[in-house]
Amino acid sequence: MRSSFAPSVHIKHCFGLEEPQQEGGFWRSLLLPLALILLTRHFLLEARYIPSGSMLPGLQLQDRLMVEKLSSRQRSPRRGEIIVFNAPQAFDPALKDSYRPGPLQCFFVNLPIIGALAGLQAPACDAYIKRVVAIAGDQVVVDPSGKIQINGKKVFEPYVSNYCSSSPCKSLQTVVPAKSVLVLGDNRANSWDGRFWPGTNFVPEDQIIGRALFRFWPPNRFGSLLHPDPSAKPAAPATQ
Repeated sequence: MRSSFAPSVHIKHCFGLEEPQQEGGFWRSLLLPLALILLTRHFLLEARYIPSGSMLPGLQLQDRLMVEKLSSRQRSPRRGEIIVFNAPQAFDPALKDSYRPGPLQCFFVNLPIIGALAGLQAPACDAYIKRVVAIAGDQVVVDPSGKIQINGKKVFEPYVSNYCSSSPCKSLQTVVPAKSVLVLGDNRANSWDGRFWPGTNFVPEDQIIGRALFRFWPPNRFGSLLHPDPSAKPAAPATQ
């Protein structure tokens, strides 16, 4: 029969039976969760906020979104998806500076606390959020109002309401090259996007950070941000 006797803490102390304390236990308990958070943020999921009005009315200023990063590594983007991507300064040859920050620097600059420190910001490390309107191989026409045609068909975009009217925007007629997408802001009259970049109209797929999944803040606007391919539906009839 096994004895149920267990020495008390006092007896353990008297006879030198204390369990040895593991060295560095505090730091391990602190660093392990931090490492898991950073890995999750870099490879799986990341929270982002909306800093501008280029995606109005659907995405409001200071909305908080959850962005997933797996799909951009496994497949090409799809029309209608909202994506987060590196700033044009990272890939547009007309905007690139002679100094290009490396991925590690951009990773730390984009951490909330470090990135807020003066002098550490780098435009090429910024991230933009826009909607994919055309994918590789698409023949796309963007008229002066900001309405689009894909492969000869007008596209109805229910999330766009502010087209360019009194002041026409830049038009575009092109074919999207391989491994690239054309992105536009939902606020067509006030969005710096593929129509206006000086050196390229397109975002290379390897510059995509992730896809917007859902909005989690504010709570009254919580919901999915996934939309079906708008080019698969006929354009809405013109209003009189």
